Amino acid sequence: MKKHLLFLLLLFPVFMFSQKNKQQSREIQEIKKFQSDLNREYLDPKETPLREDNFTKFKQHPFFPIDLKYRVTANFIKTENPQPFDLPTSSGKTKSHQEFGKATFTLDGKPYTLTIYQSLDLMKKEEYKDYLFLPFRDETNKKETYGGGKYMDLKIPTGNTIVLDFNQSYQPFCAYNAYDYNCPIVPEENKLPVEIRAGVMYEDIYHH
Repeated sequence: MKKHLLFLLLLFPVFMFSQKNKQQSREIQEIKKFQSDLNREYLDPKETPLREDNFTKFKQHPFFPIDLKYRVTANFIKTENPQPFDLPTSSGKTKSHQEFGKATFTLDGKPYTLTIYQSLDLMKKEEYKDYLFLPFRDETNKKETYGGGKYMDLKIPTGNTIVLDFNQSYQPFCAYNAYDYNCPIVPEENKLPVEIRAGVMYEDIYHH
């Protein structure tokens, strides 16, 4: 009996390590799919935001190396009775949004909070009824990423946590085509005083 118990105790860490590796493998594959889908979108003449003169220049997005440190499970608090407001955009116009909730997470031992929004226009469409919008800025902006910040697409969580995978963050369309796109400006409350070295990098060769 003691031998069996000892065997099980020795086997348990191996099992947990194996399960962790499988989970990380799934997460990495999910990120690679995001990268592949994003490249495919920009290479598709029917979907690309690129202007015709820049479309032929585009080969693929530069990405930061995948780093699961930047995939975090945040504590989520839903905003009660949110009030609609006009979110300023890059063209000087506005788009109607409401605050959906706040996500608090730790990165390298330090806590950060980001506000998550919901587009009032997209809420009316069946395919986007559970879509959430997270615009943010960080210390890589104007260096390795677009100066105006980055976006992340999320789904409404079922509990009090939400996964924020910064490896799946991307530049707004107006970073590549300021003529045809009107992009929400990142609110001050979503400016992070830290480098988020994950997701799409930026080369300012498509902007005009």
